[in-house]
Amino acid sequence: MALRLLRGKDGRLTAYAPVAGGIARWTETEPGGPDWDGPQVFEAPGLSDICVAQGRDGYVHLVGLRRRPVGDERTDLEVVHATQYQTGRPMTAWHSLSTPYPKDWRKALRIGPPSAAVDANGALYVFIRNAGRGVCVRRQDAKGTWGPWEDLKGRDVLDGLCATATGDGRVELLATTGEGALRWYQPEPGARLRRGDDVPARPSPDSVSAVESSRDTVTHYWRDALTGAVLAYRPDGDGAVSLGGEAGTGPVAVARAEIAGHDCTVLAHREAESGRLAVAAHPTEQESAGVWWTPTGDPGTGAPALAVDGVGRLVVATLSADGGLHVARQKSSEPGLALGGWRRA
Repeated sequence: MALRLLRGKDGRLTAYAPVAGGIARWTETEPGGPDWDGPQVFEAPGLSDICVAQGRDGYVHLVGLRRRPVGDERTDLEVVHATQYQTGRPMTAWHSLSTPYPKDWRKALRIGPPSAAVDANGALYVFIRNAGRGVCVRRQDAKGTWGPWEDLKGRDVLDGLCATATGDGRVELLATTGEGALRWYQPEPGARLRRGDDVPARPSPDSVSAVESSRDTVTHYWRDALTGAVLAYRPDGDGAVSLGGEAGTGPVAVARAEIAGHDCTVLAHREAESGRLAVAAHPTEQESAGVWWTPTGDPGTGAPALAVDGVGRLVVATLSADGGLHVARQKSSEPGLALGGWRRA
């Protein structure tokens, strides 16, 4: 899990980050900040590979893998799920979703980190790379009832699945492989997931992100596995488009925000050579129109997170080497994407 930044129904932002044996959480004291409460640590022994998904109702779903030693030679692994219903409130207990291999603990140990998305009706979809290097999904409907694990097939899938949902509720998944990427999508909300065309590109598995770029259209972003450059890909486009910039490391953060009155997609990643964050924006429906990357902050190693706060400003966040949360906000007094100074939460 990389750092995540989400806005609740009350307009306050919450930052989530993995820590040894659990999750750390920071919460704005009021919409727009600048002050934060936290970090508050929720202990969960054996928990790892956490992902976070949020629905229209504001509920935050946390899904991860939990390992528990059983004797000297056996370790049980299961997918687990918890929910935070309101900003700043406690999370539920962790509930087991088992795995596709409830009777074979050795196979269960070979599954990959989960990715999750929530559709427009509040149904939660949890995806994992399975032991055969395909993909499995399990769905919780809006009433809280879980269905069985379903095998979506696929081949040569690596860790780093990326699930997202459109505004009308269609769920989409991109999975990186050794030779390219695989895509699954719903033709309509609530439908069974279908396999789309293979993507002729090689994303770095730890870098993939996605955002709804226009009605019913998802744009995927990643770093190229060979060059490290950031690319954008739309299933209805002409292939992956390079967005330039210096080669980076770790996940590419993405968010839609209003910049100078225009609907823009904002990207952030950490440059490999300088170690600084680089931020760029482009008109949401014109990802190939030219992108300028601007370095910001001090050198570091933590991946960035992006969100729009309760007063409409873009917020960039990252973790320092000592685990502190650092935040920069868009200046409302200046045109364009101008960030204010970095502040420790």
